[in-house]
Amino acid sequence: MQDLNDMLYFAEVVNEGGFAAAGRALGIPKSRLSRRVAKLEAELGVRLLQRTTRKLSLTTAGELYYRHCAAMCDEAEAAAAAVAQVQAEPRGIVRVVCPVTLAQNVLGPILTDYLAQYPLVQVHMQVSNRVVDLIEEGVDVALRVRSSVADSGSAVVKHLGLTYGFLVANPQQIERQGRPTDPSDLTLLDSVAMSVNDGRALWHLFGPHGSQYTVTHRPGFVADDLLTLKFAILRGIGVGVLPDYMCRDEIADGRLVQVLPMWAPQPGIVHALFASRRGLVPAVRSFLDFLGDRIAPAVP
Repeated sequence: MQDLNDMLYFAEVVNEGGFAAAGRALGIPKSRLSRRVAKLEAELGVRLLQRTTRKLSLTTAGELYYRHCAAMCDEAEAAAAAVAQVQAEPRGIVRVVCPVTLAQNVLGPILTDYLAQYPLVQVHMQVSNRVVDLIEEGVDVALRVRSSVADSGSAVVKHLGLTYGFLVANPQQIERQGRPTDPSDLTLLDSVAMSVNDGRALWHLFGPHGSQYTVTHRPGFVADDLLTLKFAILRGIGVGVLPDYMCRDEIADGRLVQVLPMWAPQPGIVHALFASRRGLVPAVRSFLDFLGDRIAPAVP
């Protein structure tokens, strides 16, 4: 069996960019470190590092091996942190990134309950639709709404539920322009959208028995913010698509009506992303558990 210390030494050499810097970080002589990595290469039967007088670079095999070594180091740190903090009360900062509408309509209203339950935890939340790199940007939890989680990379995914998009309109608009009976009729209605291409926008709709239809329309109002679109829809500017958590109340009290209730965009998967080594930290774990308890029922 390989010496796990040698895997640690190799990972540190890569992280520090050289043997001298890694030796200083580890507190061991550079020569000893070089011998241990050379021994590791001999045991594996491959060269992991390309050594020149000016720089150190990974071979193809070295890149593959490094990913496993880095993951091992992360898990070792997480294991030590878990043992040390297993009985500790959650504390510290939880850094969160959340999409704008999810923050405004779902997370924002319940966040005070979490802070009241865990008074030693601070939540630093960035409200943004930008895709972030968890590791590079030091983010503990990133909330996303996507039709697929296939682009989550190496992050751990916690599913929180599904959100459904509704085609909605002001009732007076429907009275004025007529109620559509088929997706093709939607082009007869004034519309709003988040973006256009050459003045056109698309709605990819799914209907009964697996049927699909793509509506091409020319929206009279375009805004890349769903809350702004909601105001426009409420005022009768045009029909548009809103997530269910933004329009349930308005549908219930009659301020909005569903247009073609049997047709809708593909559901969005509400999920939280986190790095595995951070998922074991009590503050982050408590936040993830809270999301599972409180957000999941809100987006069934």
